[in-house]
Amino acid sequence: MVHRKAPLSTDELRRLVDTGEIDTVVVAFTDMQGRLQGKRFAARHFLDDVLEHGTEGCNYLLAVDADMNTVDGYAMSSWEQGYGDFAMLPDLATLRRTPWDAGTALVVADLHWLDEAAAPVVASPRQILRRQLDRLAERGWAAYVGTELEFIVFKDTYEQAWSGGYRDLTPANQYNVDYSLLGTGRVEPLLRRIRNEMGAAGMRVESAKGECNLGQHEIAFRYDEALTTCDQHSVYKTGAKTIAAQEGFALTFMAKYDMREGNSCHIHLSLREEDGGAVFADDEGHMSETMRHFLAGQLAALRDFSLLYAPNINSYKRFRPGSFAPTAVAWGPDNRTCALRVVGHSPAALRLENRVPGGDVNPYLAVAGMIAAGLYGIEHKLALPEPVTGNAYTAEAVQHVPTTLREAAQLWEASPIAAAAFGEEVVGHYLNMARVEQDAYDTAVTDWERYRSFERM
Repeated sequence: MVHRKAPLSTDELRRLVDTGEIDTVVVAFTDMQGRLQGKRFAARHFLDDVLEHGTEGCNYLLAVDADMNTVDGYAMSSWEQGYGDFAMLPDLATLRRTPWDAGTALVVADLHWLDEAAAPVVASPRQILRRQLDRLAERGWAAYVGTELEFIVFKDTYEQAWSGGYRDLTPANQYNVDYSLLGTGRVEPLLRRIRNEMGAAGMRVESAKGECNLGQHEIAFRYDEALTTCDQHSVYKTGAKTIAAQEGFALTFMAKYDMREGNSCHIHLSLREEDGGAVFADDEGHMSETMRHFLAGQLAALRDFSLLYAPNINSYKRFRPGSFAPTAVAWGPDNRTCALRVVGHSPAALRLENRVPGGDVNPYLAVAGMIAAGLYGIEHKLALPEPVTGNAYTAEAVQHVPTTLREAAQLWEASPIAAAAFGEEVVGHYLNMARVEQDAYDTAVTDWERYRSFERM
């Protein structure tokens, strides 16, 4: 079906360690918040011990909030259970050099419990995606995915931004540079370094372009097998931030930085047969019946799965009419006002685009959600409604994308589609994540409140 080749083989790693070109190997996994966590190893120790046996990490890494605080409510990890370890087993198909960290290679790990069965940690994002990919494989299909991440660049360091309370930052561009070669040229040294070093890390870079917000840009990568794309997505975000910091810049992928356009992460997905044939196209190159059911499943589950696409309080501030972030649960052919857009000018390129996720999305969870929704549509032979060909923001008789994390969590908790696709443990785990974030937000006092109330109320 899918034959993944590592950007860096273990034999090549041994040679680079012997010659002194590699001295450090990072073993990493993506946590609930979509961030890389892990350890740096002396390269020789990695080859002699970790390569074969893996390493261990505290299971609280999948049971903390965004500030890495231990919180209550997680079945897998708690003070009562003693915060034990899980195993981090390297997936050698992900081994790569990371040029932004001199002398360093990185490998993505799968998480397993330290028991006789070495059972996978089912609530880990990579395992959640693996389960849905296995469901596709049972039908002889593989998912191919591309993620389009936007970010905003500032001419301030991360330390300056933090110390200044993230106020009065200087964006790298002072005006809209959407497709502007002059405007993007101002930041090209940084963008070029990111592109080239991602390429050297084994990723296929396609292009870079300016976007609408001040200092906003996008670097696009070629689509790939779903697991590979999600691995690369996580490595790219960490690498891009590291490169920006080294150059004296800061960049953010947060979904909504200010009142202007937010950072999106549109996700493109298609299915292929074992022989490479396009599942989504019929003999005439139009949408196949399978694609119609798959797309209908997206519509049916989108509100229930919004927590997977928009996992944070800030995520929901993107969804505003006229912002190119969707508000209507609708689909349309090449219609950017819809939550789901059908694109592709050839049978092989025919695919769907989910426009709900923002730059803060965990790619493993979002892609797993799209596959699970599609399979729900196929299994129940859901009929695809008529497309929206006009402005979906003003379309009548359509459901709407949830407007808050609280609403998304309620839909997720009550969803029979989520329960059937992911199981009680996963549903409960990510429901608790949402509750923790919502509680933290509900107890916080913001600058907005102080400005409006300190003197005048």
